[in-house]
Amino acid sequence: MTINELGAYLRARREAVTPADVGLPAGARRRTPGLRRSELATLAGVSVEYLARLEQGRDRHPSVQVLGALADVLRLDPEERIHLRRLSKGADGGVLCPAGVPPARSVRPTVRALLDRLEPAPALLLNRLGEVLARTSGYERLAAPLGLLDGDPPSLVRFVFTDSRARAVYPDWERVADELVAVLKLESSRDDPHVSHLADELTVVAGAPFADRLAAPAGPPSPTGVERLTHPEAGELRLAYETLELPVKDGQRLVVYLPADDATALALDRLSGRRPGGLRAVND
Repeated sequence: MTINELGAYLRARREAVTPADVGLPAGARRRTPGLRRSELATLAGVSVEYLARLEQGRDRHPSVQVLGALADVLRLDPEERIHLRRLSKGADGGVLCPAGVPPARSVRPTVRALLDRLEPAPALLLNRLGEVLARTSGYERLAAPLGLLDGDPPSLVRFVFTDSRARAVYPDWERVADELVAVLKLESSRDDPHVSHLADELTVVAGAPFADRLAAPAGPPSPTGVERLTHPEAGELRLAYETLELPVKDGQRLVVYLPADDATALALDRLSGRRPGGLRAVND
């Protein structure tokens, strides 16, 4: 994992804000994209030296007041502010989940009961490594023909980065890959040996498509959105998804899919063998 995630993220966001965004003249001969370090420091009320220490990883404990001031100048939205706070809490190698604790692979009975009640919607339970721990029959009918459930345990991260079918399954493969790496980096401790092992494996097996994303500063993943899949029986599907975080000690998240348009709703009904209207579209 990248050691200085906080500094890399601050620098990437600084370079994404133009002088005009914060009311400064663009000036001539600007060699730095976005804001200069001195400009951000002045607007946030911190010294240039301190901002340099943050970006270079020499200081990893900014106060919440400093984080808030930087977030204001960098025009971060609420999700990006939460992401910044999480990076600052993990920047010293401290844990967002206990280091060394194996990723959870057991499923609480109440979570299994919840999945049962989500039928016929496609839904799955993932741990922090992106392994599929449980799923509805609706998800199994959708995902099994695509190869998403191959492996023991099935792994979305490994499928996307190492399976030759993945780019055909996901028309928006680049975005899906970005999201999976962002989740992997967000949910894992910098000192987590299990994540490090997976990252090392994929760096070798998948090469640059994974390694470049791992090294780049990642923004917060999108807990909701629309995902496109190309299915051999149903054609192209547009699925609206919601991600529900379970308690921290579980280290798991529940992802639920619903059809994003009427054509997808009909296709999912056919896959499930249910009468039309079994799943109603959540239209954009």
